[in-house]
Amino acid sequence: MRQKRHEAGQIFVQTFLNIDKNSTSIKAPEEIVTGPDESAETTDTLKLCPHEEFLKLCKERAEEIYPIKEIKARTRLALIICNTEFDHLPLKNGAAHDIMVMKGLLEGLGYSVDVEEKLTARDMESVLCRFAACEEHKSSDSTFLVFMSHGILDGICGTMHSDENPDVLPYDTIFWIFNNRNCLSLKDKPKVIIVQACRGDNVAWRDITKGSLFITQLITCFQKYSWCCHLEEVFRKVQKAFEKPSVKAQMPTIERLSMTRYFYLFPGN
Repeated sequence: MRQKRHEAGQIFVQTFLNIDKNSTSIKAPEEIVTGPDESAETTDTLKLCPHEEFLKLCKERAEEIYPIKEIKARTRLALIICNTEFDHLPLKNGAAHDIMVMKGLLEGLGYSVDVEEKLTARDMESVLCRFAACEEHKSSDSTFLVFMSHGILDGICGTMHSDENPDVLPYDTIFWIFNNRNCLSLKDKPKVIIVQACRGDNVAWRDITKGSLFITQLITCFQKYSWCCHLEEVFRKVQKAFEKPSVKAQMPTIERLSMTRYFYLFPGN
């Protein structure tokens, strides 16, 4: 049995998890952040950080923030895994829009994005292992992993999942693949994991064309605030978006943040 607390603590990771708001049967893992699922509008514009502000923050908070590699030399990679069609679970309508806007956001933040779809749990694990072994991570300063699928609180469902024959990628496996021992190229570098995975036996709130509220609000906050806010602050902005009484969805909660410094994305730098 893998030592979850030890392995997860070795990687600097922030994880968002979107689960069905009515699910109470299983306790959420301590690394997970839960979020809602409904439709909303985005700004469609990523605000860039002025170079002067970038230099100022890097100088003033040098001991507090993760270093950013030179834009011309770094090779940032991101991975999106999305399952929309399942053998035994409902179709995830609107997921195509979520993929498009998330890919656009990550590319705007300077990441080369690989998109993988229609994967079993074993396939997802294989894709993650290959991604973790990419040489480009050596000259990168961070990475993003985005999962969109059905899921349970312990993991993400593969395309063959059913109650009788589970097909689940455990969150522990993701943390194990990307810990400092197994992924040396990303050692001591921020790894951000975003999971949009509603329960398979409940159809989560989503718009067939605009996708999920969780993804859309997340993107909106990145577009508006990542130029001046570190990652944890951006996530708090996402939480604040759901304090409005008109938003009938579960408040996102940050259960654990294992980064030891502040992670600024400094878009445009």
